[in-house]
Formats: sequence, C-alpha cells, structure tokens
Amino acid sequence: MSFDIQGKLYEAFEEQQISDKFKKREFVLEIPDGSYTQYVKFQLTQDKCSLLDSFKNGDEVKVTFNLTGKPFTKNGQTMYFTNLQAWRMEPAANDFGGAPAGASAPQQDAPSFYSSDADNDLPF
Repeated sequence: MSFDIQGKLYEAFEEQQISDKFKKREFVLEIPDGSYTQYVKFQLTQDKCSLLDSFKNGDEVKVTFNLTGKPFTKNGQTMYFTNLQAWRMEPAANDFGGAPAGASAPQQDAPSFYSSDADNDLPF
C-alpha cells in the first residue's frame, strides 16, 4: 500500500547501521490535524537513507510511504509492529497550482463581485 502525506520536517535522526546488510534512518513529520498536531515517525532504509540529506528541520515536505505491519511472537505472546516505510521525499507543493513551497505563484486578478450599477440598493 502506498500513501502520500505532507507536513513539516520536525526532526531527522542519524543513520543507523543495523547489520552488515541493513541500514535505516528515521525522521519525524509534524502534521496539523485540526486542533491537534500529530508527530509521526517514518523510516528510510538502505539507499533511501540519503533522501533526507537535502532537507532541514522546518522544511515542508511531501512523503510517499508504504504502510507495513508484522506479527512478532515471543514467549507465546504475539505483538504487532507497524512501520511507515518512506521511499520518496520532495518539497511540498503549496496551494497555488503545485509550485514548490517557497516559490511564488503567478498573480491572478480576483474576480469582481461588485456591480458598477448606480441603482444597486444592496446594503453592502
């Protein structure tokens, strides 16, 4: 399953070499959610760890990720682990037609709702 989410890069952690063949790097995205702000941790692995290098804390980013989950049984008790496996990061687009954050959008004249008729008797 692949998902996209946009938020502010809140914290980036150092790369961790877990084994000879596996490395990971985690980061936290600050995501506004109504009255509450969510802080969601994502994971980059292997060659994707370097995706975080071109961003700094506070940058607005769009993250594409897979949602994965696995059971783990220890001493007869099963626990479930969920992981947000990021595989793409890019500057977030603003609400002006997809231009990257920080870029200026083309200026457009707002439509006029006012009539030039002199006999307009609306109170506003």
